[in-house]
Amino acid sequence: MTPDRSPWRSLRYRSMRWWSVAHFVSNAGTWMQLTVQNLLVLQITGSAAATGLSISVQAAPGLLMGLVGGAAVDRWPLKLTAAVSQALLGAVAFVTAVLVALGQLNLGVLMVLAAVTGLIATVDGPACALLGNDLVRPEDVPSAIGVGSLVHNAGRLAGAALGGITVAFLGTAAAYAGNGLSFLFVAAVIPFLKPAGEAWGAARAGADATPPAADPLKKSAAEAPDAAGAEMTARQGLTFFLSRPRLVALAAISGISALFGRNYGLTLAVLVTGPLAGDAAAFGTVSTVLAAGGIIGAVLGARLRKPTVRMVGVLAAAGGLLQVTAGLSPSLAVLLVLVLPMAVAESVSDTAGTTVLQTDPPAHLRGRVLGVWSSVRTLWSLAAPPLLGLLMETAGVRGALVIGGLVTAAAIGSGFLLRSRRTSVQVRCLSDGSPAALRPGLSTAA
Repeated sequence: MTPDRSPWRSLRYRSMRWWSVAHFVSNAGTWMQLTVQNLLVLQITGSAAATGLSISVQAAPGLLMGLVGGAAVDRWPLKLTAAVSQALLGAVAFVTAVLVALGQLNLGVLMVLAAVTGLIATVDGPACALLGNDLVRPEDVPSAIGVGSLVHNAGRLAGAALGGITVAFLGTAAAYAGNGLSFLFVAAVIPFLKPAGEAWGAARAGADATPPAADPLKKSAAEAPDAAGAEMTARQGLTFFLSRPRLVALAAISGISALFGRNYGLTLAVLVTGPLAGDAAAFGTVSTVLAAGGIIGAVLGARLRKPTVRMVGVLAAAGGLLQVTAGLSPSLAVLLVLVLPMAVAESVSDTAGTTVLQTDPPAHLRGRVLGVWSSVRTLWSLAAPPLLGLLMETAGVRGALVIGGLVTAAAIGSGFLLRSRRTSVQVRCLSDGSPAALRPGLSTAA
């Protein structure tokens, strides 16, 4: 029988359909709040620096506490964890709404609320990601991730529109209250969701995903006393992550791409309004094409069944080469032709990478692995804009795009070349009758 590659196959599951609706409502509420949040900070402080600081304060817990948050997700019941974290995020939104309505929100309180939101998100992010994956069978996880990306984009558009309408007619506090209601809706839906199939559901509940002898980390986790601290379990997640070459390679590919490309909201804005002599409307057109490419890529990514790290790397390298040509664009029309495949490659690469990240670890370690990823991703997101800004200052925006794209493609290509040479040497040694201890290196396929 031909495998089903429909990008919508995950929606055959009733719980996944409900989760998609909840995801849409939650994202619409979040983007409704984000639409007015920066303006609110500026209104309170009158400082653009304070606006940036509030964003950094909210992101900081992901860098510092991502490991602990992932460990908490592995320790606690998944549905309960996701429902409680959503309810807590809703409570923070309601508190903010009340303070805004009463005129009592100052910079200090704002920073505290931002930090609390970021702290809760270190648990909520991996919990909701893993819960969504449990609602479908393993081969349908790419479809679930692709559909989630489409729902995210749809919620973003709806939320931005609702934000403007809400503020115009009801005020800023109503946008925060609406976001709070969206979180409570998700929390109310979660208890009724059911994992897809007893085998897949049992895996998340702690059933053996791999034989104990082949997974010493699992054995040590099972033998550890229940009172063991979060630090210990977080360290196990980090140890597992670093012991998996494919996860390390995925982190390296994503990091290089984040540091030297992908920040198109920054680089392309400078390119359009600078060398290409465009205006805000022209950049809006570029942004629209990028969004369309992201949607196309999400649909294509949802058709995948068993994506690999090699696929992620090839797409990232292709995106880097497209970035080089975009940096050399002689006109806006040529740039528009190039940014569509750039966005498609990025979106498919993201779907493939997320699928590998969320399905490669054994069930009992997935939260901790996502916690490691959260910390690394936050580090990249904080480091990339200053690095790109410095590169644009020294080499110009065209130079930054060209250099960044070449570095991305060259680094990924070199990694593939080194890995293929190492694998070739191992195969040659084994054929000569050397000890079989080299075999584990062959079993870790990209």
